Amino acid sequence: MSEENTLHELRLENAELRRVQAELEKSLEHFKEFYDSAPVGYFTLNSKGIIEAVNLTGASFLGLERDKLLRKFLSRFIVPEDKNNWQQFFTDSQNGNGKQARELAFVKNDGSCFHGYLDCVRAVNESNESEFRIVLTDISKRKQAENALHDQEVFFNMIAENSDEFVAVLDLKGRRLYNSQSYAKLFGNVDSMIGSDSFAEIHPEDRKYLQQVFNETVQTGHGMQADFRFVLPDGSIRHMESRGTLVRSSSGVALRVVVVSRDITERKLAAEKISSLSLYDTLTGKSNRRMLHDRLVQVMTENKRRGNFGALLFIDVDSFRMFNEQHGKAAGDSLLIEVASRISKSVREVDTVSRLGGDEFVVMLSELSAEKVGSTNQAGLVAEKIRAALAEPYSLAFQNGGTEAVAIKHNCTASIGVFLFSNTESNADDILKRADIAMFQAKNNGKNLICFFDSNAL
Repeated sequence: MSEENTLHELRLENAELRRVQAELEKSLEHFKEFYDSAPVGYFTLNSKGIIEAVNLTGASFLGLERDKLLRKFLSRFIVPEDKNNWQQFFTDSQNGNGKQARELAFVKNDGSCFHGYLDCVRAVNESNESEFRIVLTDISKRKQAENALHDQEVFFNMIAENSDEFVAVLDLKGRRLYNSQSYAKLFGNVDSMIGSDSFAEIHPEDRKYLQQVFNETVQTGHGMQADFRFVLPDGSIRHMESRGTLVRSSSGVALRVVVVSRDITERKLAAEKISSLSLYDTLTGKSNRRMLHDRLVQVMTENKRRGNFGALLFIDVDSFRMFNEQHGKAAGDSLLIEVASRISKSVREVDTVSRLGGDEFVVMLSELSAEKVGSTNQAGLVAEKIRAALAEPYSLAFQNGGTEAVAIKHNCTASIGVFLFSNTESNADDILKRADIAMFQAKNNGKNLICFFDSNAL
């Protein structure tokens, strides 16, 4: 090979070396740009924890220029409360294999603090010495969000645990995630309820409805008020009123449902008692005049639809006033209670027994025959059964004037008026009036009788 060719090859090799060197320098510049502008801090520590290298982001995290950070202990920038935590972390990094990770609180050069997440791997440098490469991520915003969430949970728990209302947090399938301590009054240990089906203790008749309300809340985000019954472990029933609220994430994804309930059992019982007082006679427990009127209107409507008859039996206890004056109100009340019981035992469940007041009772017979003769016979048989039952001797026991127990024997009879009605009568009061007239006919004819209404008596 000639000298000229050799020189030419050397020139080509030099040119290629310069090109490769230029590429390497360019790549190194790019690496430095990426290294310094990365959103995380890069630190290289020696075996003592001294900073040997750091990128610009890491320097900005600690609030010092890069040159002023070099040869300083990274532990200098750990808050005092986390010093031991840092020491354990660095020791684990020196002794362990693989990556170590830890959350620590840092203090900047100006005294302000931030939360950081460290990833650390151990490596060996050119001098065959251990060095530690750390990636530091600023997680202050995340920690602030976590702390805010924690504060909200503490506040929520404080309200829930000190409220008489029942607060439950459910997942989207209705499983329990949290129950306030107030649930202990119903089901005992609330911790044992976590993960259980919140519909399991719902009364079977209410369960399907409540599941529909829950699913609609999850699907629409609109909470609905719902009344339902809990079946407690001892079999007793509690009436509840509740409303659910759907909780969403910041991106609008449904997460869970918070249900706030209150026990309305006492309110329900009070309402039922008031309703009972307005519809039932307080002495005998039988329906009163108001309820009789309502039932009579219903039966009249059914008669028009079906074309059958009904009957009203007006019953008056003979000589009751004399008995009451002789033995006192307690004895009279005891007699009326027994009269009501005997009347009820003489009729069907579909029939209505009412006490209008004093010694006046009314029985409404429904679902009689469509034929007048047949219905008349049916009503007459029931009336005779009642008359005979009321004529049986009475053994009455009652408290006379407070604590004194009194027992007496008594015989009495009853006068019964019967009015048969179909689909032609337009007024419930007229039906009652005609049965009353028939009862007075029985009284006037000698008592202990049954009289059907006679239009000539009007």
